[in-house]
Parts: sequence; structure tokens; C-alpha cells
Amino acid sequence: MNLVQSITDPEWRRALNALRTYLKLEKQLSDNSIEAYLRDVSHLAQFAVERGKSPSQITLDDLRQLVAQLSDIGVALTTQSRIVSGLRTFYKMMVVEDAVSDNPATLLEMPRTARHLPDVLSNDEIDAIIATFDLSLPDQARNRVIVEVLYGCGLRVSELVNLHLSNIYPDDECLLVTGKGDKQRWVPINHIALHLMLQYISTIRCHQRIRPGEEKYVFINRLGTHLSRNYVFMFLKQAVADAGIKKHISPHSLRHSFATELVTGGADLRAVQEMLGHEKINTTEIYTHLSHQYLRDTITLYHPHYRGKLGVES
Repeated sequence: MNLVQSITDPEWRRALNALRTYLKLEKQLSDNSIEAYLRDVSHLAQFAVERGKSPSQITLDDLRQLVAQLSDIGVALTTQSRIVSGLRTFYKMMVVEDAVSDNPATLLEMPRTARHLPDVLSNDEIDAIIATFDLSLPDQARNRVIVEVLYGCGLRVSELVNLHLSNIYPDDECLLVTGKGDKQRWVPINHIALHLMLQYISTIRCHQRIRPGEEKYVFINRLGTHLSRNYVFMFLKQAVADAGIKKHISPHSLRHSFATELVTGGADLRAVQEMLGHEKINTTEIYTHLSHQYLRDTITLYHPHYRGKLGVES
């Protein structure tokens, strides 16, 4: 089931069907282009349904929250921009059809192209997040495993939710991960994360009723289907709040924390590039800037001439 088909709310289904007709008759787009628009607007529909909002109740603030959430879960800037364009078209159609009186997308900005990194977590903060999970509850025990794997392997959240049982190689302590462009790469998994993952599979997952077609996925929800990226974002956001951490944290923050730890520790940049699945080395090089900042923070903390002012003893 694709994202469009997963929208069952009748008001949003009618709005998506109206968009389909508008794009076909008024814009005369191809079937492929129409489906692409519908998929993009379905992100908003899913977001709105979770909040109990109809198409006419969406505000500019809602649209901005959606775009921020897409960024937080690691959706590429080009994809975010395309989705914003789709939302503008959708509400333009809604105005034409008199379904809304005001267009909330009029002032919706395109995502900024400046490279922005989420806050990085320390080991102590990771431990604090993990400590918030009640491991007697199956869902929270599973969520603890997810945090360990995201932080220990540096996976994108989309790579994690789409991980298959057949992608786990316990003897080699590796995962075979499918990244962007369906490119596969080998990623080492530390023995703690591996042990917890295998334990989850053998003691929790094995007791779940799994829907046909979902059997291959590692992480399963209560409905018997694989997890969504949005679910991982939401449970991590709650855990961060419960841990009393004030940073702006998303699943992508765990990937950045993984990479930052490696580069700060002196890991070879090419090896980090391979583990992260970056196509270009300059994407990985952003972590050298973080490493430089770490070094400056360290010397500021411990060197007396950095701690004190000129001419003043520390």
C-alpha cells in the first residue's frame, strides 16, 4: 500500500481525488506527474489526520510544522522543495474549487538550501534517553533497540524502518543496508546493539501477529506492519523530553552523533563516508567542521590562556 492509498479519512480522500481531476483536466499533466503530486500532498494528509484536521482547517503554521518535520526525519532538501510546490498547487486548486476561502500556502517558504545539522548528543544524553524507556513494555523495549541501532550504526531512519531480517549478518556483526538510490552498503553493528536486536526478534517480535507482506521487516508495530519514519520521530521526541534534554533532536541527530564521534575520534574520512553511504566526500567533510569546534571547545575548557582574560590569572 502506497502513501496515497493509506489515507482513509473521507475528507482528505475527496480532496486528493479533486486534486487528481484538477491536474488531469486543468493542468493536463501525465499520469506519472499526477501520482507524484498526490504522493507529495499525502504527506500533509497523513500529518493532518494524525492531528484531527480537515483540509480546510490547515493553517500556515501547520504547513511549516510539516516541512520542519520532514527535515527532522532526514527528507532531502530537493524532496522538501518538491513537496512544498505540491502543497501550493493543492491549495491553489482548493481556492479555485471554493473549498477554502484563504490559501494557507501563500506565504509558505521553500526550504532553505543552507546546510543545517541537528544538535549532536553526547553518550550521557544517549544513556538518559534510553533510561526513559520502560523495558517491561514490548513497544518501549523495541524503541530502545532502535535508538541503539541508529546511534551505533549511523543509519538514516528510512534505512532502519525498511531493514529486513535477511539484512542481519550476526556472524559478521554487519548489516546490509539499502540507502538512497537503492544502493546497498555494509555497516558494522556493535555487539551491544546486535545482541539487543536479536533479543528483540527472538523474545518480542516472534510473538506478534504480522500482516502478510510485512514478514520481512525487522521492526514491527502493534498493527503487524513495519514502522513509519514519523513514528520513530514522535517516540524519540517524547523520550528526549522525558530525559530533560533541551536540544532540538530528531532521528537524524543520532546519525550525526554517530558520525561526529567517529571523526572526533580520528576515524578515516573515507571509512566514515562508506558507513554513512554518502555519494560524495564533501558531504562527509561537514563533520570535520564539527570536530574542529569540538577541539576548540576542549582547549577553551582546559587551557589557562583560553579560560582567563589577558593579563589576568586563571
